[in-house]
Amino acid sequence: MDFSLSEEQQLLRDSVTRFIRQDYGFETRQKTVTSNAPFNREYWQTFAELGWLLVPFSEDEGGLGGSAVDLMVVMEEFGKGMVVEPLLASAILAGGLIAEAGSEPQKNDWLTPLMEGNLQLAFAFAESRSRFDLDRLDTTAQADGDDLILNGHKTVVLNGAAADTLVVSARTGTAENNGVSLLLVDAETPGVTRNNYKTVDGHNAAEIYFDQVRVPRANLLGTEGQALPVIEKIIDRATFAICAEAVGAMESALEKTVEYSKTRKQFGVSISSFQALQHRMADMFIECQQARSILMMAAMELDAGNGVAPKAVSAAKSRIGKAARHVGQEAVQIHGGIGVTDELDVAHLFKRLTTIQHLFGSTDFHTQRFIKA
Repeated sequence: MDFSLSEEQQLLRDSVTRFIRQDYGFETRQKTVTSNAPFNREYWQTFAELGWLLVPFSEDEGGLGGSAVDLMVVMEEFGKGMVVEPLLASAILAGGLIAEAGSEPQKNDWLTPLMEGNLQLAFAFAESRSRFDLDRLDTTAQADGDDLILNGHKTVVLNGAAADTLVVSARTGTAENNGVSLLLVDAETPGVTRNNYKTVDGHNAAEIYFDQVRVPRANLLGTEGQALPVIEKIIDRATFAICAEAVGAMESALEKTVEYSKTRKQFGVSISSFQALQHRMADMFIECQQARSILMMAAMELDAGNGVAPKAVSAAKSRIGKAARHVGQEAVQIHGGIGVTDELDVAHLFKRLTTIQHLFGSTDFHTQRFIKA
């Protein structure tokens, strides 16, 4: 089987790699992370100009194709650079929901400005007691004439601090038909309250409260009460995307650890000559290669559309989650005390890898999901 990238995919990878190396160094990233801004909007506009915001979408939607392999190419490089700009939250998650469930007018109104870099989106779905159960919602949207009245609280909304429009999951309908629906909500609508903050890995998020928020029924995405399958599909796609990001971050952590071991000296020799550390770094390399292999398997299953993608994604998340923990911890330990300081990029790779282990379902959650599948 041919696992090589197409010419277009290789060009895409080269484009992202060049930007990360030339314009997105660690010190540059840290200026954004330590500032009050949720991310660098100039870089976001650059992403749009280079066509990266088109990658998650099909040609029918105005994108570049939207294959899982295309997405993998970009997210791996983003992982190496620890990119904090919200491609995942704005385009893959919220944009993916609009692309999957939205009407043609809705796609024109929201996807076009998104791909042009002029609109920020966020998907508000997690709640304080929902854990990883997408169907466990306390947020409600009750009919009131031509509007829906939205009430509830969403937690850890990725890109919630910067979003212009929120895609919100809520329960609608009667007691007999109390299904999950998706609503497009202007973030500045009266009754919407946002508490913004930076996450431990430098990304932006928010706690968002909805108090008697009036949403036009025209802002429903898809069929009322039948949004759960759409949400599950897009969450799987986002899970795959962060798996690709983790593979890139792990490879970067391994590379930096090997390089450090060649320059750090102990007892008059570099620590790379110590057999025990050689074995540990060899184990890190094996973990990275296994993670890459299962990521490619998940990409092929997602693109095949044969119904086994959820199982493949859970297999990847489970295996890559274990690898991310091993590689991240080993990178920090081999670096020693400096490995946990803010001044070293490896510490931030470790933070991102740790966060990814729990995004969209923990390693244990996806292991159990794989078994049930």
